[in-house]
Amino acid sequence: MKTNGKNSTLKRRIPHNQASLFDRISTVVTRAAGRPAASIIAFSLVLIWALCGPIFDFSDTWQLVINTSTTIITFLMVFIIQQSQNKDTLALQLKLNELIACQQRASNRLIDIEDLTEDELMVLKKFYIKLADLAEKENDLHSSHSLDEADSSHIRKKKSLQEKT
Repeated sequence: MKTNGKNSTLKRRIPHNQASLFDRISTVVTRAAGRPAASIIAFSLVLIWALCGPIFDFSDTWQLVINTSTTIITFLMVFIIQQSQNKDTLALQLKLNELIACQQRASNRLIDIEDLTEDELMVLKKFYIKLADLAEKENDLHSSHSLDEADSSHIRKKKSLQEKT
């Protein structure tokens, strides 16, 4: 742990250990697996295996080769892709949290919303459905509301429009 001059708070230093090595490997493998060349290689291997069928008389061993190979690759790819997905999801959540936090009129209740239960998320979804209905009634693509001010903002906008006409 290190201390920072004037600031006595402790800063945690993250070591480059196996976790970060796995993270780097998963990023490289995930990017490589998503390229067209990976699909072409996979298709080519299956084609070669199929063409070898008559040579091996379509034996149980011939079938076992493809079954075992695909099972092992699938098993490993699940963990590698999940690691990469977790990292991407966390980065996206942090970016969204920053956008919410920096907007004065946005509801800070939505920061870390991913930790809510499904029932709590459904309650929030109902609020947003209501906001969408209000915006649709206004026929204004540029209107927006926060959870705290949906009704009052809607009434205020209606009054303002009536005064203009």
